[in-house]
Amino acid sequence: TAATMAKVAIPSMRRYGYADSLAAGTVAAGGTIGILIPPSAAMIIYGILTESDIGALFVGGIIPGVITVVLYCLVIMIVVRIWPESGPPGKRSDWAARFKSLYKVWGVLVLFILVLGGIFIGAYTPSEAGAIGAVGALAFAIGRRKMSFGAFYQSLIEAGFITTQIFTVAFGALILNQFINLSGMPETIINYLQALEVAPIAVIFIILGIYVILGMFTDGFSMIFISVPIFVPIVQALGFDLIWWGIVTVMAVEISLITPPVGLNVFVLKTMLPDVPLTSIFKGIGPFFVADLIRLAIVVFFPIVVLWLPTVMN
Repeated sequence: TAATMAKVAIPSMRRYGYADSLAAGTVAAGGTIGILIPPSAAMIIYGILTESDIGALFVGGIIPGVITVVLYCLVIMIVVRIWPESGPPGKRSDWAARFKSLYKVWGVLVLFILVLGGIFIGAYTPSEAGAIGAVGALAFAIGRRKMSFGAFYQSLIEAGFITTQIFTVAFGALILNQFINLSGMPETIINYLQALEVAPIAVIFIILGIYVILGMFTDGFSMIFISVPIFVPIVQALGFDLIWWGIVTVMAVEISLITPPVGLNVFVLKTMLPDVPLTSIFKGIGPFFVADLIRLAIVVFFPIVVLWLPTVMN
């Protein structure tokens, strides 16, 4: 997501005179939101590994996702007020022009409502919703004359290749999960943490700290595959809800992708924008990183933010 948006969004922001630090920071931080906003592949993987309700995970991520967008917007407002030169105002458009410009994205909004709405009312399962979303996207592409036979054939090849990769890794992760359970590692870690005589919430923060460190060296999906079999039994033994912990895990993975000094999204952006110094990218990310910590604290201390919508769904 960060790589795609770097090519799409940053040239436009440069054209309007935005500072590279703000432009790169916005894309690097915004690139992590996709893993939280449903339908999320990360949530599907977590749901498979923990046998959790994937639909509940999707719905549980909506409010934290909205909080993320609001906090990021506030960060941008604060940054451009303190350093106006970093984001000079563009030409203002009236509301009629703004609504008119939305006609190009109505298809995405319809697909979003179609997929999540069906899951929310129980019309179909998350797996069926994925198929419906794919067919809907194909229909829009054909309707807009953007889909040729060659492109359709290539999309099928890529879908098969990606699916094979995902399931190969997923099978390995499930096998690893069983071996970890048989080895007694979760019980050992639980006993160690209990010996520390710390509050359960302190254990949660210790685990989150481990995620931040992991994010310096590995990508988000690898972190989920590696950590879920180890940490979920611990969290479950402490009495925490696994739907809530799934969203917390995804958020921790998000934050780790932009954590200095080795956030992977930063280096993706550096690859896409070789003329932008790493220092500028990290400078732009700083305020968003603070917002992420605030958002994570809200979700950790107020689980109802995650669990309210799934409860309504049930």
